[in-house]
Parts: sequence; structure tokens; C-alpha cells
Amino acid sequence: MNKYILLFAPLLLLTFLHSCKGQKKTEQPTETTVKSKPLNSLLPPADPYFTGAPVITSAYGPSSITRNILQDKKGNHWFATWEGIVQYDGTTFTNYTNKEGLRRHRVFTILEANDGDIWFGTIGAGLYRYDGKSFINYTTEDGLVFDEIGCITQDSHGDIWIGTMGGISKYDGKSFTNYTKRDGLCDGDVNSIIEDKTGKLWIGTRGKACYYDGKTFTTVSNTDGSPFMNVRTVIEDTDGNIWLGGNDGLWRYDGSTFTNYTENFVGYIFQDKQKNIWTSSADNANGNSQSWLLSKYDSNAQKNKEVSPEEIKAIEGMIFGITEDREGSIWFGTLDGAYRYDLTSFDNFKE
Repeated sequence: MNKYILLFAPLLLLTFLHSCKGQKKTEQPTETTVKSKPLNSLLPPADPYFTGAPVITSAYGPSSITRNILQDKKGNHWFATWEGIVQYDGTTFTNYTNKEGLRRHRVFTILEANDGDIWFGTIGAGLYRYDGKSFINYTTEDGLVFDEIGCITQDSHGDIWIGTMGGISKYDGKSFTNYTKRDGLCDGDVNSIIEDKTGKLWIGTRGKACYYDGKTFTTVSNTDGSPFMNVRTVIEDTDGNIWLGGNDGLWRYDGSTFTNYTENFVGYIFQDKQKNIWTSSADNANGNSQSWLLSKYDSNAQKNKEVSPEEIKAIEGMIFGITEDREGSIWFGTLDGAYRYDLTSFDNFKE
């Protein structure tokens, strides 16, 4: 067992239309490198829900809420957790929030950009960009629309889109352009943004869902004309279908028709290399609102909505971001850390 490097005692866990007008462009942001600080100079966290962890390196994985997971081009895994930014190199877990003396806030989302830089969205501390050597922090002082971030994506032009709890920011490498409800955005609290093959941005929010064609935000409505509400995840599959998951369950849009697969609340959607659709959803059907399911929709289940998905694992509490590694294993976050499923067994990296 690796020795923990103590920093301080761990803290207690407390437990996103219409026409677009007047898009405001801010001045070029000032990039301030966050330098490592002496460990004993760290201040108490400003985020009261930040869990903290008394380690820099460990043989064991995060034990707090883990919202998203990413495997970078080098093969390292990154975890967005309540105890900060954590990296796993296959042997050792390193807490970079502790190691680099970063602001002690919850981390929600991760993106690896085309140039290899890794972006992290926090709740209250804005954006961090990591180039492999140092971290740069962007906040509202640099032009970001809001410092509480729910999602990050990169479009085909290389621009970074940041979904926050106060609107959307687009970063072109020099400055931020911000979009809020005043500009036609369907809701300010943004959960998910993706770019489809036609170049449109699909946006899931805690209000309605919408898409943006570069000029206008348009509300996404079901066949009966009703909007999709509290959409937590939007993805485009390899065939060009748009999938939405949230309060209204799991839906697929083929460009003309919406198909519903479940009415249970759906948190996350992911398509693997075999074209299977993986979801995390509330287990309402079994009468246990506290239990969540990791499910897989194979090609047969996708073609015929009457075919039930394969229920992979039930967990007490929520299941968060789902991803696939190079070896084909499925990773997902939970209330108490991360799991890896190698299609046979599960490992949660606990002692």
C-alpha cells in the first residue's frame, strides 16, 4: 500500500428558443498561470461542498463524487471529482489539485482538446487548462460568463464551448464570446453541448433543450410539440442520430422522428466503439428511486424500442459520466468514486 502524503484533515462531504441578438464579445483574457504553492500555505476551500482528500499520490482511486472520466491520448485517465483533479497512470492515482496547489473546488467536467491540452470545468473556480506542464485558470475576470461549469466541448473550428450555470462561453484562443437567455439561449443552466455533423450545436439545459445554427437558438420540441426538459446529456451517434437523456427519459432523433426508449430519468448517454448505447438511469421501474442502473442498448434494442436493454449494474445512488478506454473497458463515476467494467467484472479501485 502506498503511503499517503498528508496535507490536512479531510473535510466532511456535503452533499441549462429563439433569435440570437447582441452577442457580446469581451476583451482578450489575461492568462494567469497558477503556480505550485507550498503545501502548508493552502487556504481552506471556498467551496463548502469540496470534499478534499489527504493525499497527493495513492494506490487507490477517488472516494468522493466522480462526475466525469477521460482517457487522454497518452493513455492516462483523468477524473473530475469532489476532491479535485485526479489522474491515474495505470498504477498510481495523483491528486493534481493537491500537487499543484490549485483552488479547492469541485470539478465537474473534462475535455482533451485537439492540441492535447486538457480542460477542466469547476464549480466556482472557473476553467483550468493543462498543457502537461502547468495550469492556467480562466474566470469571469477573464471574460468567462460564469465560474460554475457543467460541460465543455470543442467544435470543428477548434473553438472551445463552455456550458455554465449562467450561460455559454465560446473561447477562440484569444477571447470569450458569451451567450445567455438575453441572446435567445433556452436556459442559462447548461448541462450538455455537442456539435453534430452539420455544424449545429445541440444544447441540453435544466430548462428546455435547443440547437444553435450560428445565428439562432431554436427550441427542440417532441412530435407532439412539447419541449424536452432538464436534458442532462446530448450525444450524436456514428449514424448521425441525436440522443437526449433527462427528465423525459431516453429519446433518439433520426432527423425526422423522435423515438422514446425509456421514461425513467436518464443522466448520461455514451456510444462505444461497437455502437452500443450505454446509459445511466433511475431504477424507477423496479420501485427503488434510490437505485440507478447502468444499461446497454445493443443494435437490436436500438432498432426495436420494445427490446429491453441489458441491465449491467445497479448501484445505490447516482451513476455519472460514462466512457470507454482503449482496451474496451467501460468506466463510470458514482457517489463514492469510479468503476471500471472490463465486460466481465468491476473494479472500484478501493483498498
